[in-house]
Amino acid sequence: MVQYVDVAVTMPDRPLILKFGGELLEDPARLATVVSGIAGITSEGRWSRVGAGPHAPLVLVHGGGKEIDAALKVAGIEKRQVDGLRITDEATLDVVVSVLAGAVNTRFVAALNTAGVAAVGLTGADATCGLSAAAPPHRSVDGRVVDLGRVGVPDAGADMRVLQTLTRDGFVPVLACIGLGRDGRLFNVNADTFAGHLAAKLGARRLVIAGTTPGVLGADGATLPTLGSDAIARLVNDGTATAGMIAKLRACEHALANGVDDVVIVDGRDRAALIGAADSPAPAAATRLTRMVPA
Repeated sequence: MVQYVDVAVTMPDRPLILKFGGELLEDPARLATVVSGIAGITSEGRWSRVGAGPHAPLVLVHGGGKEIDAALKVAGIEKRQVDGLRITDEATLDVVVSVLAGAVNTRFVAALNTAGVAAVGLTGADATCGLSAAAPPHRSVDGRVVDLGRVGVPDAGADMRVLQTLTRDGFVPVLACIGLGRDGRLFNVNADTFAGHLAAKLGARRLVIAGTTPGVLGADGATLPTLGSDAIARLVNDGTATAGMIAKLRACEHALANGVDDVVIVDGRDRAALIGAADSPAPAAATRLTRMVPA
């Protein structure tokens, strides 16, 4: 895996980064819950309780995996994944860009603005905020070496000024996880990876990853309330973490290693839990990962 070091930009208040899985955005009822939760966070000032100012920046990142899968099926293109990462050839990339930057991002931004959240839709190609490099061959958990194709990994040279400008003026950036190479090529960047990178670059106090599970599940299926950063490798190596969770945990690992105080993994279908994830401590039905808590 490419190693890069993020240097956090200077912001007057440390932001909250919220990442939403695509499965929360494709169903109208789930989307309404997510939007209501975000509106609750912004209107009630809950985020200020964890130490940020009353107008702390909020940045959203989203995926769209299931809609991409459906579009690939319609196009007759085989879906291929390894450890939660999508193997992306040129034809797959065209579908990814169309779904994420088009249907999903536009629908999400429209719903947020209708609810009174001043959202602005972006991709990582905008103002190079998602500058990326081609991912190296991936060594999977089972030892295989896999070429990921047009998959990108965030570049430390990404420019955060567009996000700083928007948040300073009261807007909420909503980013689809499309990366831009220095040579102008587009890349498919895993949404969790992208969110972890942005959290580090923006000097975020907290990263919230919202999906359809109430946190990280242990071998017994119960939610693990807290995890130290040293426990992440064990969950991956002993097979407890599923393929989709592996990418999330790697993103958490990167964020924590680069100055983010903590990461909360929460069920985005639960409005109260989602709003609680912007508060301190995290809600009961969630997992809080931190550099400080021992495994």
